[in-house]
Amino acid sequence: MDRQAIIELLIEHSEAPHHHGKLSDADVIMPGGNPGCGDVITMYLKVDREHDQVADVAFEGEGCTISQAAASILTDLVEHAPLEDIEKMDYHAMMEVVGREVAQTRPRCATLALGTLKAAVKKYRADRIRETLGESAPTSDAPEKFEI
Repeated sequence: MDRQAIIELLIEHSEAPHHHGKLSDADVIMPGGNPGCGDVITMYLKVDREHDQVADVAFEGEGCTISQAAASILTDLVEHAPLEDIEKMDYHAMMEVVGREVAQTRPRCATLALGTLKAAVKKYRADRIRETLGESAPTSDAPEKFEI
């Protein structure tokens, strides 16, 4: 895609994000943010345990066009994806997806959602290990926060 097409895609996803909103039956709710610029994302992940893949994914957030559009684009990419694929996703590839030329000065914004989603998968895996061992997941009034 050329630069103008990428900009239009980012604006479209920012103004009408896909998979936006809370997921009431999420297995993991993972907040993340870029404290330096004020972008925040909360990823909601529901896992199909039988197939170890995404059953549903959603996000909420606020911030710049790039961070919010990247979250929307990412949710489209990972819908029904195996968790292993998410764990292997590359930050450089995410930059290509959102348009390296457009996002090159804002890599943290472009990869915030991916980092937060990877943290959600990691938490999901840790929670399943605890469950297998008969332990309960850690409880806290404040959820863990993932920052890039």
